[in-house]
Amino acid sequence: MKNIESVATILHVDMDAFYASVAERDNPKLKGKALVVGAGRRGVVTSANYEARKFGIRAAMPVYKAKALAPHAIFVAPDMARYSEVSKNVMQIFDEVTPLVEPISLDEAFLDVTGSKRLFGTGRQIADFIRDRVQQQEGITCSVGISHNKFIAKIASNHCKPNGVLEINPERVLEFLHPLAAKEIWGVGPKTNEHLMKMGLLTVGDIANTPRGTLIRVLGEAAGSSLYELAWGRDYRDVEIEHVEKSISAAETFDIDLDVQEEILKEFLRLTERSVERMRERSFATNTISIKVRFADFKTISRSKTVDLPITGTQEIFEVVKNLYLGLKLDRALIRLVGVSLDGLVEDEQIKQLALGERASGWQQADQAVDRIKSRFGRGSLRPARLVQDHEEE
Repeated sequence: MKNIESVATILHVDMDAFYASVAERDNPKLKGKALVVGAGRRGVVTSANYEARKFGIRAAMPVYKAKALAPHAIFVAPDMARYSEVSKNVMQIFDEVTPLVEPISLDEAFLDVTGSKRLFGTGRQIADFIRDRVQQQEGITCSVGISHNKFIAKIASNHCKPNGVLEINPERVLEFLHPLAAKEIWGVGPKTNEHLMKMGLLTVGDIANTPRGTLIRVLGEAAGSSLYELAWGRDYRDVEIEHVEKSISAAETFDIDLDVQEEILKEFLRLTERSVERMRERSFATNTISIKVRFADFKTISRSKTVDLPITGTQEIFEVVKNLYLGLKLDRALIRLVGVSLDGLVEDEQIKQLALGERASGWQQADQAVDRIKSRFGRGSLRPARLVQDHEEE
């Protein structure tokens, strides 16, 4: 008989329609109605509750298309600060069960509870404990997949939504996995799925029974080998508790194409401020600043600059952003979207060791004062002067 801890027990916990569920909790009048999180003529759907999904509305769908499918639906703007707050509370519940938590996004995480079973019971009992705590404390529901590895646990959670639990024991993995559509495997996007369909491989079982060499020849070494292993339910990755954020970014799609330089730079400043605030909250500095510009014809270009020493200042970073944009020398071009990305993130402790001399501290001290004010009185309490009028109009 196997020891209770000899086989790993991995949970994949996924909030149900997270953004929409938070909106419903904060405004109970929305419950029972088709609710879509996404706004603006050119916005995209970030979340839709299950009532809205009945009409074919899905995440990443253009808002105008969603409105055409369900004109009666209620559309609300995303509130990322609110979602982050609820996400933090949920992750703290996970931490009560196990220190081995790997957040994947705001609304999902892997948990290795192998060592927690002696204290909390079986994987299913732990899943039920988490679901009850999340519902009682946060007023939203989640679904939990349970298995011996991350891949199977994630697929299991997809198959028990909403508000369910599904456990796939090792001896049942192939029985569960092989009848599924090939596109359910990690890494099988539309293009890969098209290749598989041309080969007559429609299910996971079809892939498993195809020689590894054939898959490699068609899809390449990495993709072919990975697909073959996953098709047999083999996933050797551990739950990684140290997730180092590599970049922070923000982008904005305009309701109307912009061609006035001052207006575009104002949007770049807004995005810079948003990204830098998030970066400093996590005690990071950036080595590389990037911008993205998408034109009315959807052509997209990007530019980046790597600085000598990591920086954290809003004004300092915006100067780089502004110069990158001005360097494009765009003359009245119609622009649909702009974005800012802060890459090569370095932790504060590393920053202090990078150079003997220190930068002038004036802007840094000002930014720290601004951060303290916003922390106490809210994000909108202090903003760059050129953004004040826009903030009052929001």
